[in-house]
Amino acid sequence: MFKILGVDHIGVAVPNLAEAGTFWSDILGLPHTKDETVEEQKVTTGFFPTPNGAEFELLEATSEDSPIAKYLEKNGGRCGIQHVAIRVDNLEQALADLKEKGVRLIDEKPRKGAGGAMIAFIHPKSSGILLELCQHD
Repeated sequence: MFKILGVDHIGVAVPNLAEAGTFWSDILGLPHTKDETVEEQKVTTGFFPTPNGAEFELLEATSEDSPIAKYLEKNGGRCGIQHVAIRVDNLEQALADLKEKGVRLIDEKPRKGAGGAMIAFIHPKSSGILLELCQHD
């Protein structure tokens, strides 16, 4: 059985990473540690870590068919929480355990995500929200 290690990050869909990032860094005072483009997911991410180790991950679409572009279109262009990521100790075991329990998975195998993490998504119809599982080495 896998173990949940805590909340890794909260993914926030934004129409403009630079503009949205100003609020998180200048107003809230969180450090902006880096931006990273993940071509496979068609997003550029900006990372804003909190003192307890969790991060806010701002997500800007890099193409019109990006999941973030679709999210923003569905929500009238408004920013919002797109997903919550939970850090696990063993992602492959987590996927196997969840599949055995009948959980609907978007990813049945881990894939590379932002920040060097291995990730997999659980379908919102199983968890009520888009839930990302991630493992950092």
